[in-house]
Amino acid sequence: MTVLLQTVTKSELRHATRTPIFSSTAHWGVDDCQPTRCSHKGANNVQTTLKTDVTFEGVGLHSGISTRMTLRAAEADHGVWFKRLDVAGSDQMVPALYDAVDPQPLRTRIVNAAGVEVMTIEHIMAALAGCGVHNVLVEIDGPEVPIMDGASAEFVRGILAAGLGYLDAALYAVEVLRPVSVAQGEARATLAPASALEIDFEIEFDDAAIGAQSKRLNMANGTFVRELSDSRTFCRKSDIDMMHANGMALGGTYDNAVVVDGDAVLSPGGLRHADEAVRHKMLDALGDLSLAGAPILGRYHGVKAGHALTNQLLRALFADERNYRIVRCSPEQQSRLPGVGVKPADLALVA
Repeated sequence: MTVLLQTVTKSELRHATRTPIFSSTAHWGVDDCQPTRCSHKGANNVQTTLKTDVTFEGVGLHSGISTRMTLRAAEADHGVWFKRLDVAGSDQMVPALYDAVDPQPLRTRIVNAAGVEVMTIEHIMAALAGCGVHNVLVEIDGPEVPIMDGASAEFVRGILAAGLGYLDAALYAVEVLRPVSVAQGEARATLAPASALEIDFEIEFDDAAIGAQSKRLNMANGTFVRELSDSRTFCRKSDIDMMHANGMALGGTYDNAVVVDGDAVLSPGGLRHADEAVRHKMLDALGDLSLAGAPILGRYHGVKAGHALTNQLLRALFADERNYRIVRCSPEQQSRLPGVGVKPADLALVA
């Protein structure tokens, strides 16, 4: 393992893993860039992008607005950026990074300095992380990522069909060095040292259709695609009127969310997994953790945690230089990251 031994701040993290974020070339010219491909196929200690573009269309869960979203290949060290094609006269580019998050309930919203937003990004971010895609430009013609069927499987299917391109640049990861925890009421979230990304989640709802659920997974070797990617967002029927009154879930239907009422599952076809709810919370957590700007080597434990609390956890992690260090991944380390070795056949196991 090669380690960057110097103390690293959260600002330096961006430079170590996403150097071009601060360059005008990356910010404005990325859609004109041609990624520098690695000369050998299947390299497992380098950054990745997409081989070809892939487009998704659908309605936003909360806004109810129909959008078209295209994932495009990007150069090494670019990271994940969203570009609002419908915005004129302002900065169209929004970085998919934890410190661009404006915490809100029930969704992850990122916003740039000009106030341009993209919301409900967690499912596409989980799909990118879970498929091992490090660099991509996400062009979108509206304010919200389409919800598709409420999970990430449709995004995963498109990403795997596009294929991965290997770039001639080393991959860096965030290694958690000591436990960091945040809490709000009964909810808490923790990151602790581990050799790979592990996600451990616990939930409890009064509705018997959900009840108390817990699950722990090591996210290596295609686990996300096989175990989590098809698990849908969920809500209680009793919460729908409240969400509508607050301008949320305006695009929600029984076909793009699991709706429960007591012990009944109202969505057609019922549950995809008996513990689909906690699996979806783990999916959300992976998407939110990917906003660190680099893969995480650590164990995440969430208890009744939501998007805002996971974002608060990342902010706490990077607030103290003693909590983490940036490592240049060896082939063995990268083999333990989400997405390495994922195949379309993995998705077929759940689709």
